[in-house]
Amino acid sequence: MATSEPRLTVKESLTPSELDDVGALVREARWNQLAADWRLFVEFGRLYAIHGDAGCIIATTATLPYGGRFAWISMVLVAGEYRRRGLATMMLRRAMADLTAAKLVPVLDATPDGRAVYRKLGFEDSWGFQRLIRRERPRAAAHVGAPAGVTVRPITDADWPALCAYDAAAFGAERSAVLAGLRGRPQIGPLIADDDAIAGALVARALDGIEGPLFVDLADSKRELRNVLDAHGFAAARPFTRMLYGSSARFDDDARTFAVVGPEFG
Repeated sequence: MATSEPRLTVKESLTPSELDDVGALVREARWNQLAADWRLFVEFGRLYAIHGDAGCIIATTATLPYGGRFAWISMVLVAGEYRRRGLATMMLRRAMADLTAAKLVPVLDATPDGRAVYRKLGFEDSWGFQRLIRRERPRAAAHVGAPAGVTVRPITDADWPALCAYDAAAFGAERSAVLAGLRGRPQIGPLIADDDAIAGALVARALDGIEGPLFVDLADSKRELRNVLDAHGFAAARPFTRMLYGSSARFDDDARTFAVVGPEFG
């Protein structure tokens, strides 16, 4: 039986069955994205999808613009039986073309396997980070207190505008809509702080309130904070390289960027 050529579409919404399709792609890749993440891409960015002969989504790529300067490319997923057919490259090229036409610099976070592919497409290495995972809370860990004159407390709605402005200055673009969609999730990131002592105090306070599994995507340069996380039971899961199309110059503040949101959001 003849099969139809793969058709690339841009999704303006996802039906319940399509959410099941993309959820299956996430599980097959052993990633951790939720339905809420896909809705963020559809609402604030662009989701590219390829449907198979049966009508289900078999491949995806997402883009998320930030501040008219740059945009993330992520969620490059292809169902196992459809791999090595050029579908991922086709979607990437379409996404890159759309972003450059909009005068946005494409940025992505690459796994070691993906890095070689992206380099061939013109992406350059910028800096690296590690995904660290704590499977369970250790019975005892060294306490890290806040430095003198610094108070660590939960974020309130009144804090939100100033927090988003502080984040934008360090990240290189405003992203309050994405941050709002991530509030309350069991993760640490983004972690933006003026110095190691404050970053360590923020992490320690966060860890005190979370019992179960937890992950953080920590910049390779933040060795002091890595020691704190190691003492709290975190272990390396996999490395990532942040890459920019045609450039290695980062947009964010490397001194204040301790942990990123994640490879899907930047």
